[in-house]
Amino acid sequence: MDVRRLRFLRELADRGTVTAVAKALSYTPSAVSQQLRALQAEVGVQLTEPAGRGLRLTDAGRALAARADEVLAAIDRAEAELDSYRSTPRGVVRVAIFPSGAFLLLPGLLRRMGAHPEVRLECRDVDMTPAQVPGLTADFDLVVTHRDDQAPPFDGERMAITPLLREPLDVALPLGHPLAAQERVEPAELVEEPWLSVDVGFPVDDVLRSLAVRTGVRPRVVQRINDFRVTEALVADGHGVALLPRYSANRRSVALRPLGGVRAGRNIEVVSRRGATERPAVQLVLDELIAEASRIVE
Repeated sequence: MDVRRLRFLRELADRGTVTAVAKALSYTPSAVSQQLRALQAEVGVQLTEPAGRGLRLTDAGRALAARADEVLAAIDRAEAELDSYRSTPRGVVRVAIFPSGAFLLLPGLLRRMGAHPEVRLECRDVDMTPAQVPGLTADFDLVVTHRDDQAPPFDGERMAITPLLREPLDVALPLGHPLAAQERVEPAELVEEPWLSVDVGFPVDDVLRSLAVRTGVRPRVVQRINDFRVTEALVADGHGVALLPRYSANRRSVALRPLGGVRAGRNIEVVSRRGATERPAVQLVLDELIAEASRIVE
């Protein structure tokens, strides 16, 4: 089998559409389709089938895509072995990180990387949902992401998962709010409150849905803002209550109280393609991320 064609199949598994694969690899959609047909002819098994106006993988296609990860990871390891002959890690490491995670981790990470001038860090803040993470691993060496406590884990067979920390989500209240005088807030005490949440599909909104199950009352969301700095300012000004991450929020502007009876938190993890950390520079950045996360929770 042509290794290059295996890359096309894996990209389709990660990105979902021929158009997305073509854009990522700088090919035309017709060229991508041609490569997939050629691979199919090589193996003698149908790998894709029509789905609307696009293509989707058959069971055989998904099985081969999983094996393609092993083949391509082996190639990555071979390249990494060549890198290991250098005395120090070097090169560019691309990191995607969700915005509030960047606020929490990135300043310290960049300080740490100052001791490693041979490694250049290229970071981009990406407002990502868990469903978007596999596609991001195609463009970045490391993807720093988050999911709530109830969310299913990422696919550990196709991707490498490194836990960094669990950050509790607390109820953020205006400083003069009556509930701010309590040590913790029970869900039933919040049923009449206006809520500031995030877009549907992001971790904090998932926790609010669990509140609805517990109380039998759907939280009244009046604004959906993905930037926690903006949400914090709105809470401070009395426009509602919210769930905010404990280590990131500014306790001088809002009152943070634990939510009673509900496990509310987000798990911050690093996701990468298998074999990515075989590159010494990528492993170095991952190690520094782990060290920075440990410092935060001390």
